[in-house]
Amino acid sequence: MKTDKPHFITPDQLRVGLYVHIDLGWMDHPFTFNNFKIKNEDQIAEIRKLGLARLRFDPLRSDCEPLPVAPEPVVAEAPATIAQPEPEPEVDAEQQEEAFQKRRLAQLQEAIQECERKYTQTTSTVRLIEREILVTPPKTLQQADELVGSMLETLLTEGEIVLHAMQPKIGNVEQVMHSLNVTVLSLILAKSLDMTESDARQLGIGALFHDLGKSQIPDRISKKVDPLTKAEISLMQQHSAMGAKIAKDIGMAPEAIRIIEQHHESVDGSGYPAKLKNGDISRLARIVAITNLYDNLCNPLNIGQAMTPYEALSHMFAHQRSKCDPDILKLLIKSLGVYPPGSLVKLSNEVHAIVVSVNPSKPLRPYVLLHAPDAPRTSPVLVNLGEEAGLSITHCLRPSQLPKDALEYLNPALRINYYFDKEVAPD
Repeated sequence: MKTDKPHFITPDQLRVGLYVHIDLGWMDHPFTFNNFKIKNEDQIAEIRKLGLARLRFDPLRSDCEPLPVAPEPVVAEAPATIAQPEPEPEVDAEQQEEAFQKRRLAQLQEAIQECERKYTQTTSTVRLIEREILVTPPKTLQQADELVGSMLETLLTEGEIVLHAMQPKIGNVEQVMHSLNVTVLSLILAKSLDMTESDARQLGIGALFHDLGKSQIPDRISKKVDPLTKAEISLMQQHSAMGAKIAKDIGMAPEAIRIIEQHHESVDGSGYPAKLKNGDISRLARIVAITNLYDNLCNPLNIGQAMTPYEALSHMFAHQRSKCDPDILKLLIKSLGVYPPGSLVKLSNEVHAIVVSVNPSKPLRPYVLLHAPDAPRTSPVLVNLGEEAGLSITHCLRPSQLPKDALEYLNPALRINYYFDKEVAPD
């Protein structure tokens, strides 16, 4: 995210817990990323060896304030009486910490707003891609590749990523949102798996077009809310093979084609269309199979059957584990946190809230938006539970379990939608 007012510190102000940027080329420093949170004194020593006069740091990502700037020594012009400096006013530590937290939470709110802007723009692009893929395939595939590439630029070059719950501002485009959700979640897993950029790009393309074959299924079946008949189920299950054929005809890469064809296969052999097992299923397809299943549980066509994110993860682990790659399923749960974005929760102080973002360093303690009637909904109260020792989540709730006033204030989206950004929103 661009910043008009970067924050700078000197090497003498470094301390463990600060999140810093090293403004050098990749080969000019010993660290894995150009930006990261300092974990120990050895890293501080390595940074100081670089000889930089100053460094950028990000307040939101930092766990503490920088060390104070050392005062300049007073030099006397003559052996006369040296003037004593005016004593600096004492700063109340509690007030200083409170001001620091307010700045960080304001920056988080700004980050969410910027992420929503990017999400809206990306959703419009996905809608265009899905509309034009069969009309102008080469041009549209190029647009899709550029979109996935821009997402990977953030994912693979940033040290830490935050997943946000989004409030869609466009119309009834459930399929577009499903495609984007599956893509976002799949790429989040790609980052956690240290996947190569080439594989991650094919994963993104395959995830984006995983339901390409549904364009060949009549809407009265593909968008049917009531249970499908056996004949309709049989036709729907052909969409994977149909999509793979279209993808091959328009020149999509083989690995992306395998994702489209295999994203409904299960590691226990109970999936379709070929009832493949375990290693016979492409690794990338196993990722999309899991993210697709999760999003279908959270966002079914019949919204009355929707599970909360917490319920969906619990259901997958308890009842779908045999169908999923176990390592990838565990990684999805870890990436989303115990309380995924979009979850409605009750806190230990009896206040209701909605989870807006995962806290990467503390998955049990996410960022939440409080039901605070005294605060206007346009400027809500955001709390980082990772820094509130006396406050925690006690229950995860369904919308029907919230009091009416809390439900109206928190205004959860009917459908769970995700997007990501780097974990910073500087002033």
